[in-house]
Amino acid sequence: MNVQLKNLSAQVMVITGASSGIGLVTARMAARRGARLVLAARSEDALKQLSEEINSGGGEAVYVVADVGSEEDVRRISEKAQDRFGGFDTWVNNAGVSIYGNMLDVSHEDMRRLFDTNFWGVVYGSLAAAERLRSRGGAIINVGSTLSDRAIPVQGIYSASKHAVKGFTDALRMELEAEGAPISVTLIKPGAIATPYPEHAKNYMDREPDLPPPVYAPEVVAEAILYCAENPERDVFAGGGGKAISMSGHYAPRMTDKVMEWSMFEMQKSDEPPTRAIDDNGLYKASGELRERGRYNGPIFERSVYTKASLHPFITGAIIAGAGIALAALLLPLQSNGGKNKALPE
Repeated sequence: MNVQLKNLSAQVMVITGASSGIGLVTARMAARRGARLVLAARSEDALKQLSEEINSGGGEAVYVVADVGSEEDVRRISEKAQDRFGGFDTWVNNAGVSIYGNMLDVSHEDMRRLFDTNFWGVVYGSLAAAERLRSRGGAIINVGSTLSDRAIPVQGIYSASKHAVKGFTDALRMELEAEGAPISVTLIKPGAIATPYPEHAKNYMDREPDLPPPVYAPEVVAEAILYCAENPERDVFAGGGGKAISMSGHYAPRMTDKVMEWSMFEMQKSDEPPTRAIDDNGLYKASGELRERGRYNGPIFERSVYTKASLHPFITGAIIAGAGIALAALLLPLQSNGGKNKALPE
């Protein structure tokens, strides 16, 4: 069945993890483009502030305080959308948490808690969305990671959860397509993104966590999410660096292992000693901060040429073809004149 997605200005969109980072940027960007929003996160203060900001700016947003690791909480998100707007058109499973530390040091309790949010939150959200969208059509967008394709040390259990998200998303897509459901199922795979993610993670290391470069702005991911809300896509890398890591892991897995072993332990540590207690993290409780970006001090790519090209291949192809024609027009006179007395423009 052909999936027909509405323009964003005609959509109701559910966003989990809406109070911070990628979710917060996506919510603000979607509101500016006219989408009506159902915002979900664990912090009521942050959600209330965000909803008031959007509503006072001419948008329309409601919020639900919810822990996506609870199936009951996720169902309340769906019911709120139904009660307020008569349903929804796009459901974005974005909420996520992380743990920094070698897996031999991480407690089983913490591992299970991470999976409750990162994996079961996606499962509960996707299935609740699919139930509603079977009859009306729409999009399910799951935020995975570059680490859905290629695991790294220090964030091993996070990598495992994102591998699980990829497997679940791919299987759900096939099942819905086989039954002819008018639902687009997309996996977004961000690279390292300059959000408060490391500051909210539980940290077992002897230094504060950091992001391994290249690091991209959260707007890169938000733009990919909103594009996929209007255009059916199977999966999208947000940031060319993530695509490069995925390809390296696929075509040269053992070499990539060795590179990761050599580089990733130190690249995920800052120069600062731990500035917070090990229990001061976002694994079990919300930060309550309405922050798009974290304290990353390195260079940040504000856009991704690779991601834009992957989403607009015809436009990109036309640009490349046009550049080729222009180059040929410049080179032909050189060839006919033996290359003499001609200079290419700088």
